[in-house]
Amino acid sequence: MTERKQAPYARIAAELRGRIESGELRPGDRVPSTRAITQRWGVAMATASKVLAALGQEGLVRAVPGVGTVVAARPATGRARRPATEDDTARRERIVSAAMAIADTEGLAALTMRRLAAELEVSAMSLYRHVSSREQLVVLMADAAFGEQPLPERPPPHWRERLELSAALQWELYRTHPWLAAAMNLNRPLLIPNGIRHIDWALAALDGHGLDADTRMHAAVTLFSYVRGHAVDLETETGAAHTSGLSGQQWMQAQETRLSTLVDNGAFPAFAATRTDADLSPESLLHYGLAALLDGLTTRITTPPH
Repeated sequence: MTERKQAPYARIAAELRGRIESGELRPGDRVPSTRAITQRWGVAMATASKVLAALGQEGLVRAVPGVGTVVAARPATGRARRPATEDDTARRERIVSAAMAIADTEGLAALTMRRLAAELEVSAMSLYRHVSSREQLVVLMADAAFGEQPLPERPPPHWRERLELSAALQWELYRTHPWLAAAMNLNRPLLIPNGIRHIDWALAALDGHGLDADTRMHAAVTLFSYVRGHAVDLETETGAAHTSGLSGQQWMQAQETRLSTLVDNGAFPAFAATRTDADLSPESLLHYGLAALLDGLTTRITTPPH
């Protein structure tokens, strides 16, 4: 008698079940969405829905509003999860490093699991043994990037110098990794230890200067947001410079005739009156705004540093 072929949804569910039971997908990790299942396994949306429903009935996954489907805190299996090994950590670090290299040179949009697998010369499915999704991979990349510029153990003595140093280090990171600013989201922040360290640094710098906790937190997050906001166009600029062969300054010089046409007809008198050859580079604008921000914070400082 011919053995009955396993239904597609059952085959996919068995694969995900194995990853959960082995510990490759841990409690709280996101499992592929129905859309991701249709794309990865080439099945219909109804089949993908049956996969998640089957795993849910077994108590292996649960739906979390605003997040998606994640591995349940207590998987319905008596088999012990495989603990992470040193080799697992090394492989994950290699994956993250390769992903960062792709994003640095080609942009974050170019980073797909298939592209990454080709770079590492492995199968795309093998990557999911170490990262549960592309979203988790980007989180790991962001944390690794912020970890490249550690804050000094002995900070400058003055609160303002400490915040200026933090801003400078963040800016350098965004310049090194143009994709990083766009990957951050302050409405739904990435809870990465190396990023939180900058917030903690700013909070510590402002402690003891007459500011309440709410003001200190707003100041710290505003500083982080300010630098990120200036850096968010870096990836686009990097791509435009690569495509056009012109730097931002060269592009502006090429627009001089058009700018004169817009301004010299008298439609924008204030703009025309203040038009100069001032340096309006990203660095110049960053430093100007940072100084204004810290000047404003100075007016709230009531206890001078010792």
